[in-house]
Amino acid sequence: MDINDLRGLSTLFLFMAFIGLCIWAYSSKRKKTFDEAANLPFADEESAPDEPQREQEEKQQ
Repeated sequence: MDINDLRGLSTLFLFMAFIGLCIWAYSSKRKKTFDEAANLPFADEESAPDEPQREQEEKQQ
């Protein structure tokens, strides 16, 4: 076994790991979790407009 065989095996291993990661990421089991994570930035949308008013009220007191 020389260095070229080792390079070929490592390339094959990394390719299989990449395929496994793609299957994991796009599986239907993970869809709900990823959709929830994608909507996290919008979770505090209702409280955001009130914050400037709160800051002004605190400054006035």
